[in-house]
Amino acid sequence: MKELFIKTEKQREWLEKLKALEQPLKEHAQENDEQSLFPHAHIQKLREIGYTKITLPKEHGGEGLDIYDAVLFQETLGSYDGSTALSIGWTLSTVGDLFESKSWPQEKLEQFAKEVANGAIINKVASEVVTGSPIRGGRPATTAVKKGNKWVINGHKSYATCSPELDYFIITAWIPELEKVGNFLIHKDTEGFSIKEAWDVVAMKATGSHDLILDNVEVDESALVEIPEYKTGFKLNGWLLIIPATYLGVAQAARDYAVEFANRHSPNSIEGTIAQLPNVQTLIGEIDLLLTQARFAIYGAAQGYIDLRNKGELEAKAELIVNAVNIAKYTVINNAINVVDKAMRVVGIKSLQRNNPLQRYYRDVRAGLHNPPMDDLTIKKLAEYALKQS
Repeated sequence: MKELFIKTEKQREWLEKLKALEQPLKEHAQENDEQSLFPHAHIQKLREIGYTKITLPKEHGGEGLDIYDAVLFQETLGSYDGSTALSIGWTLSTVGDLFESKSWPQEKLEQFAKEVANGAIINKVASEVVTGSPIRGGRPATTAVKKGNKWVINGHKSYATCSPELDYFIITAWIPELEKVGNFLIHKDTEGFSIKEAWDVVAMKATGSHDLILDNVEVDESALVEIPEYKTGFKLNGWLLIIPATYLGVAQAARDYAVEFANRHSPNSIEGTIAQLPNVQTLIGEIDLLLTQARFAIYGAAQGYIDLRNKGELEAKAELIVNAVNIAKYTVINNAINVVDKAMRVVGIKSLQRNNPLQRYYRDVRAGLHNPPMDDLTIKKLAEYALKQS
């Protein structure tokens, strides 16, 4: 059914490029998961084919691909290795949003574009233990104090996905003198800036989502690239769809494994394979139904965002499209969890063996519940919109 959503030759070209990486990525995914090893080699392969700059506009040396394209590619990459896809997905999302919103000073944006064109990768790190998810509006405990023409930043950030390979970090910090939150662009080699290897979880184990320590980090005043106007994470940003696309890919991988297993598994209690059994066919049919529902949700939201942006109607219909993006994320993640569960029912107890990829998919898709926005916020926002419209 995925073929339904491939529209252009450019998309097919990039899918072929990613196809060449399928075996190298799959080969080490299990080992990386078991040992919580960050996939440095995988990220390097993506740099080499130019994948890290696909959402950078052409005029800045990138591929100039849009949200829909990136969702398609991230789904594919996620089916090869979820941790690699999630790690690089934040760069694609961050770069895409930056150059669409143009919320940084033009000179800073142009300087940074040169870095991305040369393969640099980035993530925005807003989470902290004391604030919980930044989408709920908590004020960062990380602070930035102006001293002369420098900013001195101190704090402790968490969940910095892809931190072992990132070249740049966008750090949110509270600016006491302004009583506002600012976004600061910091290079990995800045003095006082370090990574604390604290990522010890059961899902997306190879994403290197470690903590960041900022100990009197001193940066030029130009490092303050933005003072956001929004107070929570409900920013108009269709590029966030890149993240749930990764989990859709993981669910597809679980589906493919279950179908292959059903076609070859032949216990001596039956003639032929379990693919002939009505209960197995029901599960596989339900799996494909869930995947197709999820695809219509996420590709529909991506195309809707693009259409409104091209017509200049994004701001006028901001709440509508934010809800569409949130619905897509909610649908994809919950359907992905359901897909993997059904795939495990097809395979049975073998799915729990440590060398079976299904147990990894089962753990990995649940991580999507904790990427913003969380389910309760999506439902609350939908309810508020409905009540306001009546």
